[in-house]
Amino acid sequence: MSLHVDISLRLGTLDIEATLDVQPGEVVALLGPNGAGKSTTVRMLTTLLRPTAGRATVAGFDVATQANDVRRSIGVALQDAAIDPLMTGRELLDLQAVLYGIAPSAVRTRGDELLERVGLTAAADRRVGTYSGGMRRRLDLALSLIHQPTVLFLDEPTTGLDPMSRITLWEEVRRLNREGTTVLLTTQYLEEADQLADRVAIIDHGRIVREGTPTALKAEVGAPTLQVSVAADHVETARDVLARFGELRPTPEGTLGVGLSGGATVVTDVVRALDDAGAPVHHLELNEPSLDDVFAEATGYRLEGAGS
Repeated sequence: MSLHVDISLRLGTLDIEATLDVQPGEVVALLGPNGAGKSTTVRMLTTLLRPTAGRATVAGFDVATQANDVRRSIGVALQDAAIDPLMTGRELLDLQAVLYGIAPSAVRTRGDELLERVGLTAAADRRVGTYSGGMRRRLDLALSLIHQPTVLFLDEPTTGLDPMSRITLWEEVRRLNREGTTVLLTTQYLEEADQLADRVAIIDHGRIVREGTPTALKAEVGAPTLQVSVAADHVETARDVLARFGELRPTPEGTLGVGLSGGATVVTDVVRALDDAGAPVHHLELNEPSLDDVFAEATGYRLEGAGS
């Protein structure tokens, strides 16, 4: 099922303005740092917050006037989901099934299928308070799937997970999508958006500033980024030299960057020019366009290094 967003909301000091269409069977990532408005947008689409203006439909239902229909059609795994630590994984799945009106004869079968699917069969009868962070995240995903939703919302699904748990969850998202589930996920991880999403919408200060496939967005950046480091007292000189070779780009603190239209063929010319200007290079690297370059071009700063 599809998802259409054309909404606005003021929450505290944050204004959300979002226009987005997600087609059936797509995986779309909202990419941005903490505080950009990703989670707030998801809360509106899952009927937890009411838009102050505009309209949003999920699975064909209006989030404001048909909230119950929306809730029956979606699965939601929120970043701050509360899971009772005194219950077992199996008990929580059984409870969730009852709440969704699943026939008693099908509850155990459905629960067992999901426990196996997310790799928690061996821990099914342990109290959730003994689960690791990765196990809790996988259980939360299973809970969101108990009623076989057509649209799945994942709010920063891998925040705080170790690399192996992150990869395991990625594989499950891919499998769900292959089976036809439409997925909207929020993330601050560039690799996650690049790995999972058919399309990426970059959100900054409550507004979507870029949207497209990861490949197309990176192609729009064009030239690779040459990143150099020089002595602190030569930074201004180096900046002036680099500006002769292309458009300066945001880079991590302590470095300078330029979009090098000539690519690797002109790196030697850049190094020679810096040396002639009295700003010898301590370190350099040439990077092909990434989603971080897309984000930097759209917002003027780097996403990498954003707090988790």
